[in-house]
Amino acid sequence: MANPQAIVELTHEVRKLATSKIGDINEINREANFLALNALIEAARAGASGRGFAVVANQVRHVSQRIGEVTDALNKELVGSLSSLTALGDLMIGRMQSHEGQRCADLALNMIDIIDRNLYERSCDVRWWATDSALVASLDDASAQASAHASRRLSVILDSYTVYKDIWVLDADGMIIANGRPEQYPVVGRNVARAPWFSDALNTASGEEYVAHDVCTTSLLQNAQVATYATAIREGGATHGKVLGALVIFFDWAPQALAVVQGVRLTDAEWARTRCMILDSSFRVLASSDGKGVLTEMFPLRADQRRAGFYQDGDMTVSFAATPGYETYAGLGWYGVVCQLTETRN
Repeated sequence: MANPQAIVELTHEVRKLATSKIGDINEINREANFLALNALIEAARAGASGRGFAVVANQVRHVSQRIGEVTDALNKELVGSLSSLTALGDLMIGRMQSHEGQRCADLALNMIDIIDRNLYERSCDVRWWATDSALVASLDDASAQASAHASRRLSVILDSYTVYKDIWVLDADGMIIANGRPEQYPVVGRNVARAPWFSDALNTASGEEYVAHDVCTTSLLQNAQVATYATAIREGGATHGKVLGALVIFFDWAPQALAVVQGVRLTDAEWARTRCMILDSSFRVLASSDGKGVLTEMFPLRADQRRAGFYQDGDMTVSFAATPGYETYAGLGWYGVVCQLTETRN
């Protein structure tokens, strides 16, 4: 299939070539005219013997004049038409790039919307499980038997919800008293009171609230990339009950996010020149379709306070969309981003 960009580039090349060759013809014609003038001067000096040569020189000047007229007309008509054609081509490419930029911005919005919907479910899970009777009892009773029962209950939950690395129950002092995968992550007895999400969870006003933190690696989970959600566990599981401790769930971020950024609907040819990413509010790369820069790269997004849009950065179109949030999940200021190199001529 014809490449519009290649057609426009070829038009520019033809215009440049035509201008150059017409210039060459004019230069040669000026030289011929100069030689004819010199010939007329020499014929005049020769007198009667130079009359025949003067006739030839005059004819050369006449031909040179005709060539000049033709090249002038060619320059006006051909180069003028090519200028109009290249201008139309540039306008067409501009409109195509605008269309592709908007399409990629829509794809970026779709990415971040999928993430938001997924994380909304996590916010529902943590609030729901915080009312589980076995988890509430483990903090009410504070016995080893109650903690063991809570761990078994968390294990059952994890068997059904495979998107989590682990789930922890913490007492009011920040001590982990139960988790769902004790064999894989032996964290019971560890104190995590300094974790920012712990104090935030204890300070939630009711069971309807939760806290969400940006993606990070957690040493107690073997440095896995996780999105952390927490809320308070309250006496009797009541919405406004006394705070007994906290429940924290760790969403297994890496594989879920990679599936989203690599699941964007692009052709194989488009994928060869495209990178899809999720950025946090400070433009740190949280996920990337090429697997590079995750949690280490800062991408220089120029959102300019826009919720969505696109812009040119050299030979790349950068399209983006900010988190729209979903239901009661307001989002964390994240962005979906699609970077696409300009299609080159084959």
